[in-house]
Amino acid sequence: MTTLMAAAPFALESLMIRLAVVGTNWITQRFVDAAHETGRIKLTAVYSRTLQKAEAFGSQYSQFGAQVAHYFDSLEALAQSDLIDAVYIASPNSLHVQQTVLFLNHQKHVICEKPLASNVREAQAVLDCARKNQVVLLEAFMGAHLPNFLAIQQTLPRLGRLRKVFFNYCQYSSRYAAYLEGKNPNTFNPAFSNGSIMDIGYYCLATAVALWGEPKSVFATANLLESGVDGHGTVCLDYGDFDAVLVHSKVSDSLIPSEIQGEEGTLTIGKISQCLDVKFTPRGGAEQAINQAQCSNTMRYEAESFADLIAAGQVAHRGLETSLIVAKLLTEIRRQTGVIFPADLN
Repeated sequence: MTTLMAAAPFALESLMIRLAVVGTNWITQRFVDAAHETGRIKLTAVYSRTLQKAEAFGSQYSQFGAQVAHYFDSLEALAQSDLIDAVYIASPNSLHVQQTVLFLNHQKHVICEKPLASNVREAQAVLDCARKNQVVLLEAFMGAHLPNFLAIQQTLPRLGRLRKVFFNYCQYSSRYAAYLEGKNPNTFNPAFSNGSIMDIGYYCLATAVALWGEPKSVFATANLLESGVDGHGTVCLDYGDFDAVLVHSKVSDSLIPSEIQGEEGTLTIGKISQCLDVKFTPRGGAEQAINQAQCSNTMRYEAESFADLIAAGQVAHRGLETSLIVAKLLTEIRRQTGVIFPADLN
């Protein structure tokens, strides 16, 4: 990957980052709450397709002393506004690239929900745009910013030579019933660049890449729904001495943890998306909890990282390399399993 040049530091050590949000769903609310917890970011503007919906979202923060003063029903007007410094994008996956590029081109810092793009070609274009405009771009993959993720990284040497990795995220979707009734929710609609690997399977894949980088090869299988997206699937990543098997599903639940197995011990991880209940068991020894204290709103840590990058003017950061590798792998996984998005045909 091409090395990016760092921008001049953005003088925000003593200033509040003025945040706008695109999307008014539950994940946006959770991120805004986390951003406010940092004490460094303040929700300043809200975009929605209707001003009424934007105002309804923003009004809930008035009781916390974070009165939102600006509302937009035009993305172009929001991007051109000098009232904001940064934007959080939580729109449908298929809109991520178009909206992210718009704000980057207006010199706004962007934290975009995962997945950053529909395919690797789009991901590369977005990274190039951030570099050209010398602004911060961060994909909102919270796992790599968690204290327990750092604990996992620090504990890996105790496992000895790695042999097997099993990352598991299977969760019956709340939208599946609607799909079975003949409706067409975004979650199972290829027009929105969605499906199991793009949604919850992403956490398994991105965690592996954040820990070990790009694998030597990838092999994937999936069960496709009639809509054309995957309902569940399995991915095998070859890392040489060890392989990582990723199991994901939006049509069934799993009750077992993820594992990292080495010749000298094993790590278990309760919920891979948040790295909960992490334990280390040395070979022949007793189980040891290695959990670190984590905020209940685990998005707090990615919000802190975003603020740090902006304050330092750090346009180049490791997260961008991870995002590009993940996009490359997602594209290949979908090629192997036959999931095609409209974005792939452009």
